[in-house]
Amino acid sequence: MVALRRLFVAAALTTEVRHALAATLVGVAVPGRRVDPANWHLTLRFIGEVGEVEADRLVGSLDQADLGGRFRIRWGSLGAFPRAKKATVLWLGLQEGSAELAALASRVETALLAAGVAAEDRPFRPHLTLSRIRPPQDVSAHLEAVDPIGLRMSVDRVLLIESHLGREGARYSPVESFDLDQRQRR
Repeated sequence: MVALRRLFVAAALTTEVRHALAATLVGVAVPGRRVDPANWHLTLRFIGEVGEVEADRLVGSLDQADLGGRFRIRWGSLGAFPRAKKATVLWLGLQEGSAELAALASRVETALLAAGVAAEDRPFRPHLTLSRIRPPQDVSAHLEAVDPIGLRMSVDRVLLIESHLGREGARYSPVESFDLDQRQRR
């Protein structure tokens, strides 16, 4: 039997920003099941289950890809999927850097296509998932209660991450790290 790995590609949060965001959000009423700050990341592309050979191919393709240069983002306001009145996910968006993050996601997509991964069928929406809400509920008041965060962060690397699902929620472990080209810094 072939062991499958559930993988995705994400931009890593710095330790400092992870702690600062957690401290900023500590007093915020977040409905649903909170995502542990240790699991916070900016998903660039969910891949799904692949075998070991496919995983090695992904690593090679991402390693050879031109992922672009480092850039800065600024965290913004809270949002909800699919919409505030019937939310299943509460997230933190970006005030600055969305275009650069979308360009990085596009470069990752190109590398994954070269490795044989099927094309993504959903548009890229940069966000940091804060909680998952079951059953769906209206979070409009929560969105209005929190001012934009405004915290800045440098995006300087991309991670290939394995997701391990369990009763206590997902646990993530990095498979490989890919530094963004510092010579292209903005």
